[in-house]
Amino acid sequence: MSERLLEAALGALERGEDVSLRAVARHAGVSAMAPYRHFEDKAALLAAVAAHGFGELRAKLLEADDCSDDREALVAQGEAYLAFARARPALFRLMFSCHDGGPPPVDDNAYAVMVRRVEGLSPKSLEAAALACWSGVHGMATLALDGGLPPGPTPVERAALELIVSGLSARLA
Repeated sequence: MSERLLEAALGALERGEDVSLRAVARHAGVSAMAPYRHFEDKAALLAAVAAHGFGELRAKLLEADDCSDDREALVAQGEAYLAFARARPALFRLMFSCHDGGPPPVDDNAYAVMVRRVEGLSPKSLEAAALACWSGVHGMATLALDGGLPPGPTPVERAALELIVSGLSARLA
């Protein structure tokens, strides 16, 4: 049942509709009280939707992470990150509005997929290099959603991703 509610919430979010527990129950075809058995409140529902989104993003990054070269894998991950943001803008925005700030802990999440490759390029300054990589790609994704970049992937985006990645192995001053 909670999967059904999550799918209904995700659908409503992507259609730009209300994502209240009552509206989600209606979309899922269940009683108005059913969501409360799974989610304490709307914030808990949205947090679950965001967590689902991070799972989807992780899967996309893992799909892109299919080569042995750390640099090429990071560029491919960056392209996948941008594609995910463009394909799922409402979910992407929700994902980054439902957490307490800062990078997520490095366990088996989307951030960890990127960090493993960054570590291959900049193991001595991993924290700074991971922050630079993540903020660069996330900034590009935000620009894409806000209309600051042309729609769709462009050669300039790939060049920018390559610059970010090439800078990761540079020495920190």
